[in-house]
Amino acid sequence: MNSGWRPKPEPDGAVGTVPSDDEFEQAAAALRLERPLRHPRLRDAAAFLAADTPDLAQNALKQYLKEHPQDAESLNLMAEVKIRLKRNDLAENYLEQCLQLAPDFAAARFSYANVLLHLNKTSAALAQLEKLLDAQPRNPLFRKLKIAVLEWMGEFAQSIASCRGLLADYPDRPDVWVRYGHSLRGMGLQDECVAAYRKAIELDPSHAGAYWSLANLKTFRFAQDEIDGLQALLARSDVTADVRTCLHFALGKAYADMKLYAQSYQNYAKGNALYRLRIDDDPDILTEHVGLTKDVMTVEFFRQREGFGYGARDPVFIVGLPRSGSTLVEQILASHSAIEGGKELPDLLLLCRDLESRVAPLHGTHYPGVLRKLDASALRALGEQYLQSTRVYRKLGRPFFTDKMGANYLHIGMIHLILPNARIVDVRRHPMACCFSNFTQHFDKGQTYSYRQTDLGRSYRDYVDLMAHFDRVLPGKVLRVFYEQLVEDPETQIRRLLDYLELPFEEACLQFHKNDRFVTTVSSEQVRTPIFRDGLEQWRHYEQWLGPLKATLGPVLDAYPDAPAFEAGGS
Repeated sequence: MNSGWRPKPEPDGAVGTVPSDDEFEQAAAALRLERPLRHPRLRDAAAFLAADTPDLAQNALKQYLKEHPQDAESLNLMAEVKIRLKRNDLAENYLEQCLQLAPDFAAARFSYANVLLHLNKTSAALAQLEKLLDAQPRNPLFRKLKIAVLEWMGEFAQSIASCRGLLADYPDRPDVWVRYGHSLRGMGLQDECVAAYRKAIELDPSHAGAYWSLANLKTFRFAQDEIDGLQALLARSDVTADVRTCLHFALGKAYADMKLYAQSYQNYAKGNALYRLRIDDDPDILTEHVGLTKDVMTVEFFRQREGFGYGARDPVFIVGLPRSGSTLVEQILASHSAIEGGKELPDLLLLCRDLESRVAPLHGTHYPGVLRKLDASALRALGEQYLQSTRVYRKLGRPFFTDKMGANYLHIGMIHLILPNARIVDVRRHPMACCFSNFTQHFDKGQTYSYRQTDLGRSYRDYVDLMAHFDRVLPGKVLRVFYEQLVEDPETQIRRLLDYLELPFEEACLQFHKNDRFVTTVSSEQVRTPIFRDGLEQWRHYEQWLGPLKATLGPVLDAYPDAPAFEAGGS
């Protein structure tokens, strides 16, 4: 579950096209032409990919790979099929095989670096890029992707230096200026960040990614000429749906800042509707997962497994829905001398996916049911694996670290089984405020439920239902922090939080906005200022248009901050 803004993998979209004599396009063409497809069946598969029919390409490649299992070109093509089908984990395997057979296959290695970045295996991605750059140190595609990897790793000083080097060679590239802006934002250099995004717009007034990056700076305000530019772009006939979506979200923010709430809502609604048409989201899947988790993870289930898992206390999991205040809580905790802020870590989600894809089929079941099949040693090994995989993020030598992946609320039972001494903090915000804040945010990926009011209401209900279940079966395991209470009385809530973690109070936690750590979520500017109260009631300006959300939330809204007495899951 993403939080809105993060350093993004390529590309940063624009309305315009890159000229054919552009050195970036020349580098891309060289990769495409590196190993021509000799066999007609491979050319057919490539044609299916070009026609955006990856299922047909996959069918064409399956038999060929059976007959030629060591053909590097076909392995690379199959990896591309898996990428198109959003199975980067499988693409990783095909590319590993490909590069074992053809270690000098630069196009495959570049794809491999991209896939590793999407899987958040940043150190491995950087290693692949270093190999590419050893052979082609001036290749602009390799240099640009390295910058993205460095950003994702939080190495913003290095990414800024690399951006400056790339801009020295390509000062007229708006996409590189946007990339530079992302790095500057990570360092908290907002004035320079805004200047970089505006430079991208100066070079290409059609660069929707630059406009949305400005809008995503929550403390930024558009000038009137920039609003005029957004409107002019929307009036163009060549604006794609992806770009139009970004423009509407940016205008929603611009009009909100001007207190023109009707125009603001109209643009947010259009942006959400456009994006919702292009994504698959079935709210029943989350509801069914919550129901299955409740069926599996009973009081008796946990009693039978008491004492299982790995006993380390290092992780502090911060869970909840996006836009709930979790970044603020992490910033407060990361200001304590004993805690390192670890950001949104995918490691637990990857462990769960591995259980589902690799272990569950062996037992004829699915996650979380597969957890019934794991003994004490297997659960302990998973806890050790999580701590080992997250070690790369721990650079300060502090005894504790945070994992702010909000979607881990779905896996609280898993956390307790593999790391029984880990602490879990659930950050909760008023349902209307939280859901509406998500409705105004265009996420890079994930959060597919956030683009329709009824979907948002259902996701919040399911979240409350699951957390209420864990309160019943694991009483005292999770500490709940209400955003509104934290904003109104920060010292009391911070002391309560630190007491739960068995840590002494430190004044630095109250002065969290002075912490110069890198923050890459959508709230990065807000947590660099003292407690931010402005968003508490922002949704009320839009209340007349939020009827579907209110109706779907139902008893969850009426009972807040308590959980309703009924089972919240379902439609």
